[in-house]
Amino acid sequence: MSNQGMGTRCVQAGYTPGNGEPRQIPIIQSTTFKYDTSEDMGKLFDLEASGYFYTRLQNPTNDAVAAKIAALEGGTAAMLTSSGQAANFFALFNICECGSHIVASSSIYGGTFNLIEVTMKKMGIDVTFVSPDASEDELNAAFQDNTRAMFGETIANPALTVLDIEKFAKVAHAHGVPLIVDNTFPTPVNCRPIQWGADIVTHSTTKYMDGHGAAVGGCIVDSGNFDWMAHADKFPGLCTPDDSYHGITYAEKFGKEGAFITKATAQLMRDFGCIQSPQNAFLLNLGLESLHVRMPRHVENGLAVAEFLEKQPEVKKVNYPGLKSDKYYEIAKKYMPNGGCGVVSFELKGGRKAAEEFMGKLRLGAIETHVADARTCCLNPATSTHRQMSDQQLEAAGIPAGLIRISCGLEDKEDLIADIAQALK
Repeated sequence: MSNQGMGTRCVQAGYTPGNGEPRQIPIIQSTTFKYDTSEDMGKLFDLEASGYFYTRLQNPTNDAVAAKIAALEGGTAAMLTSSGQAANFFALFNICECGSHIVASSSIYGGTFNLIEVTMKKMGIDVTFVSPDASEDELNAAFQDNTRAMFGETIANPALTVLDIEKFAKVAHAHGVPLIVDNTFPTPVNCRPIQWGADIVTHSTTKYMDGHGAAVGGCIVDSGNFDWMAHADKFPGLCTPDDSYHGITYAEKFGKEGAFITKATAQLMRDFGCIQSPQNAFLLNLGLESLHVRMPRHVENGLAVAEFLEKQPEVKKVNYPGLKSDKYYEIAKKYMPNGGCGVVSFELKGGRKAAEEFMGKLRLGAIETHVADARTCCLNPATSTHRQMSDQQLEAAGIPAGLIRISCGLEDKEDLIADIAQALK
């Protein structure tokens, strides 16, 4: 599939039916799988043979869809998870343990920030947050002897900062650790972080990949480029025998291309069970088949709305990396020449009260906690997800009370602009 275009991969990759087999990926809605002998099943438990024995770990439907996403990102292996949150947790915890340290961009989704800052700290994993705009020297200074991963988002949610993937990858590799990048907002249609040096890519497939608000899910893709054995002292989980699988050393047995995902499946999915349901994987695949068609429309609408908002007297500031006035315009053009996504954030001059009134006047844009959907949706953090914070606390967090995040769907841009215009009036 490596020589085929993005559209062809979206439609065709991951599953090739044989003669007389279903044209669409079958939904294998079964918890278990039958084998003729105990020896046959034993080989699966010993990781000596490929196959399925319990859907809590793996399922054929899921694997076909994961293989499609791996092809889209240019990776060597992938796995689906129950949510994007589970994907980020697995990606980090697969190489971190009590006593480890993570360097992460401070400009990331609030749920991921809380996962790393609060929950994983309770597991004994520390973190240093750095500005996405930090210099190489500042990034280098954040690393410690026990640092095991670097993490960032291609386009951050909801700040819409753009990660300098090459710079972050260069620093991570200088310290012998992988760069993990959440690529949810641009999707591989608009950005492929592996081409710029990222080692592991994660997604909340709930967003643009699904595209219709139908199924929660996540995905992890391994580039197959990071040499775990070259840094064996940092990654004992991959580079020393696993007693729970009869002494298998993942990096030796499965190589750079398969070690990371095999361990994440055999250990983490086995023990945590955050599997995506086969039904959700089927729905995700339907979304993937049109991803290359939908993303340009989301970008077109996002840019049109951002340009309109920038000219309105009621608007204090607009964040959208596709705008020439945006501080991330040049770096966005480098990594995402065809545009990033359809999400725009903007601040109203009237603050919290104006934002609340504006949201109540919208007719097409629905008030939701969701983004990256075929239908336009909006959110004012100050009156919803962050309503427990004062205006001063919101300012300190970089989320002013008048900030609105609007995810432009697939409607006609003229109608979206008209709806925003009447709400502003």
